[in-house]
Amino acid sequence: MADQKKAVDAKLVRELAVILNETDLTEIEVEQDGLHIRVAREVTVAPQHAMAYAPAPAAPAAAPQPAAAEAPAAAPAASNLDQAVKAPMVGTVYLAPAPGARPFIEVGANVKEGQTLLIIEAMKTMNQIPAPKSGKVTQILVDDAQPVEFDEPLVVIE
Repeated sequence: MADQKKAVDAKLVRELAVILNETDLTEIEVEQDGLHIRVAREVTVAPQHAMAYAPAPAAPAAAPQPAAAEAPAAAPAASNLDQAVKAPMVGTVYLAPAPGARPFIEVGANVKEGQTLLIIEAMKTMNQIPAPKSGKVTQILVDDAQPVEFDEPLVVIE
């Protein structure tokens, strides 16, 4: 029995490592004839987070245009935020149903209660955000593909 534990089958360990890489598993465990072998690899989560936030630097590059638009309307925007439709969840805002498609709404457009204003993607699910009331869209406070926080103002309808 002691000889079995000392004689680890290197070929089996290599085969398990190949299986691990081919299947993108993080760990594989085998018990054979009283010999227990566990092959594992370290999974680094940080690069995935870096990729998830990679689009964020692109937003500030586009920010000077909206900032210029918001600067003259800063006083009205503050008073209109009470009337703004707010994000019901954390996610990414999309102003159109598909890339390159016409946006759901535009400033100056009249909307009806229940009409889709935009989409928030959260956890790979596209959530349509409806207008809570009928009225005229006076401001769109977010950019396409912009990350938003819960309760962040999105659109002002008067």
